[in-house]
Amino acid sequence: MTGQQSSYRQIMKATTIFGGVQVFNILISIIRSKFVAVLLGPAGMGIMGLLTSTTGFIASLTNFGLSTSAVKDIAAANSSEDQNRISTVVTIFRRLVWITGLLGTLITLFFSSWLSLLTFGNTDYTYAFVCLSITLLLSQLNSGQMVLLQGMRQLKLLAKADLAGSALGLFITLPLYYYYGKGGIVPGIVASALLLLLLSLFYSRKIDIKPISVSSALTISEGKGMLRMGFLISMSGLLSVGASYIVRVFIGRTGGVEQVGLYNAGFSIINTYVGLVFNAMATDYYPRLSAVAHDNSSCRQIVNQQAEIALLILAPILVVFLVFINWVVVLLYSHKFVDVNVMIYWAALGMFFKAASWSVAFVFIAKGASKLFFWSELAANIYVLVFNLIGYYYWGLAGLGLSFVAAYLLYLIQVFFISKKMFDFSFDNSFRSIFTIQFSFAVAGFLAVSFFTPIYAYGVGIILISLSVWFSFRELEKRIGLIAGIKSFLHETRNNLDSFN
Repeated sequence: MTGQQSSYRQIMKATTIFGGVQVFNILISIIRSKFVAVLLGPAGMGIMGLLTSTTGFIASLTNFGLSTSAVKDIAAANSSEDQNRISTVVTIFRRLVWITGLLGTLITLFFSSWLSLLTFGNTDYTYAFVCLSITLLLSQLNSGQMVLLQGMRQLKLLAKADLAGSALGLFITLPLYYYYGKGGIVPGIVASALLLLLLSLFYSRKIDIKPISVSSALTISEGKGMLRMGFLISMSGLLSVGASYIVRVFIGRTGGVEQVGLYNAGFSIINTYVGLVFNAMATDYYPRLSAVAHDNSSCRQIVNQQAEIALLILAPILVVFLVFINWVVVLLYSHKFVDVNVMIYWAALGMFFKAASWSVAFVFIAKGASKLFFWSELAANIYVLVFNLIGYYYWGLAGLGLSFVAAYLLYLIQVFFISKKMFDFSFDNSFRSIFTIQFSFAVAGFLAVSFFTPIYAYGVGIILISLSVWFSFRELEKRIGLIAGIKSFLHETRNNLDSFN
């Protein structure tokens, strides 16, 4: 096996582990979204979206990016195989998690009335924010346990915690929505946060971390490194959440809470269902890229490989969404949500630019260029916000889809030229070829559904989907020996079943 093939297989192995988790999460999300859409309707989804985006904004303000910056420190300590060092880093990290979690809870609690007024234009949701304040602590503690699992490379335990959280969370929240309707939204959010924390604690306790006494002075001196890098990362995350929050409030004030619900539903399909592929890949991609970040040539190779695999997996899914989005929306939600279709058409095209820019943007963090990352994200969030506000004001939900395409095209150009100048980055011919061909299939699907009658659009669409799947399969076979890998997996599964019997 060549070095490049081994690298591609490593990408696919990690993607497969968490891809399976994400597929399960997608199924759970489909069931949850369907029931929520039916039980709460667009207005209920709008209220939920405004509540969670507000608390998410505060979390981004107070968590200091520890979930990103600490992975690097814990992974470095783990690679040293020094148990005292591992225990010291983990102990300091856990203290910081408690401090930042409590900070988020107190801010939400003290400003609950003001948050209700700012978000909904009245104080009717003050008590809701009071109840939700505890979720900032619970979520930060949960994030701390998940970071520990990731940093210690316990990917199977991480996957199990994720799977269990998705499944059990569904069984807890749906009865609340069924019996209490919109009144079950807040209890459902709190119950989910508590459940996720309990599960992550259960799985993280399987890691043997030796108890150690760490002084306050050492906590401060060692913690500065995590907080310094994490602060700029959290600020960039805060900008993103803040921009999203402003857009939701603007939509709510301009078009009503039902429009917020439609917006949430549309981008849940794109960012949650399709974006889960990014989450599956990032778990392994970030630490692997960090390991070679000092070598521009190796870094460039890994980024190109990651971008290729991302497109080969995502492209057929996006073409399916473009052709059959009406069925997808009705299946996932209900006929009340079909107005969001045109937004998703455009956003699906924008995901191609997001896939490429996502792979490149990780270079800034992997190389520890936190200031560069912050200023890049600041610029991006400013024009994303402007595009969204202008897009919705003039063209409604369709304008939000257009702004998604424009923003990620501009963002790709931005991160490409910065990384080219600073880190000698470039896209390989192989990636350019894959992008051009798969994007052409998507554009053809977009044109088909836009100008043909449904019967012809579906016919042309099925052909385009088949071509996209065939092309991805062929390219994956070249890179990782996909057929041999599938045969090996089936053989191993059969042997396991035989030994079980």
